[in-house]
Order: sequence, then C-alpha cells, then structure tokens
Amino acid sequence: MPETFDLTTAVYAKTAVGQQEIQTRSLGLSPLVRRILVLVDGKRSGSELAPFLSGNGDIEEILGQLLTLDCVEAQARTKPVASQAPAAPAPAPAATAANEGGESSSSEIPGLPSAGSRSAKDNEMARNFMINSVNSIIGQNMRVSLVHDIFHAETTEQLRVVYHAWASSMSNHGMGAKRLPELREKLFKVL
Repeated sequence: MPETFDLTTAVYAKTAVGQQEIQTRSLGLSPLVRRILVLVDGKRSGSELAPFLSGNGDIEEILGQLLTLDCVEAQARTKPVASQAPAAPAPAPAATAANEGGESSSSEIPGLPSAGSRSAKDNEMARNFMINSVNSIIGQNMRVSLVHDIFHAETTEQLRVVYHAWASSMSNHGMGAKRLPELREKLFKVL
C-alpha cells in the first residue's frame, strides 16, 4: 500500500481476513464497524460508505480500524472515477424515456409540487429522511440496496422514483406500516 491514502476517496475491498470475519465474528468488531465491513464491496469509496453510519461514527476512524485489522484493503482512485460517474445518475434516463413515450413516469406523485421547484437542500433533506427512516424502522443492513439507491438519487425526479420502493418497504414492515402516513407527510414537505 502506498504511503498515504485519503480514506474517504479510496475504494475498499474485503480481504480474506475480512471475509473470514463476516463468517466467524472472531475479531469482536462493534456493530458499527461490522456494518461497514459488510458493506465494503470493492466499488464504494469511504465517502460513499459514510451515509450508512447514520451520524453514529467517523468513517475515517472505522476504515482505519478495518485497515489495521487487515479486514479491508484500499486502493486510491485514479481514472476510474470518470468511468464510474455516469453510473450514478442512471435512473434519470429511464424516467425520461418513459416520459418521452407518453407513459406516466413512476416519479410522478399526486399532490406534490413540480420537481423543478425543489432545491438541492430539499433533495438532501429528503434523501437523509428516507435513509434514516429505513435504518431506524426497518433496521440497518436490511435494505442496503434501497439505501444505496436513495443515496445515489441526485435529483428530485430520481428521489421520487426511489420513493415508491421506500414506501413499499415501509408498508411491508409492521412498524413502518403504522408510521407510514406520518412519515409520508413529513417527507412530502421536501420531496
């Protein structure tokens, strides 16, 4: 490993020790550190893993601990960043294609103002609200792909497409179903 890495921009992959730890839990990692280890997939950077902490820890400290224990290995991002950038906004072209075909887009939610009226701050608040509600009600690591999709939804249209999966996940969970009307009302203020 080179002398220094920016822990937030480096991409992480599990080592054999990390894979073993997932199976055996022999190192006695805290739940927060274990969660990050489980989420390490060889594609995400430290900054992309940070939202999964829900404000409960420092990603650099956790990644440092996993590196020290040889559970993960880091590689500095160089040119792959440019090739990965178009992958994140992929949901938007699909929604646009549906609109061009004259069909109703899944980003349309009755009763909400136009997507263009929402600011970047509104999008950030909606994204955080959706991620935090999934983590606190359904459980951390239970809907990782949903949290990933929410995190990577950059525009209001993309958030509204992901909203349907969020609402479905909430309605399929006992506590989530009970709280869905209240959560929906709060979310719609910024979505």
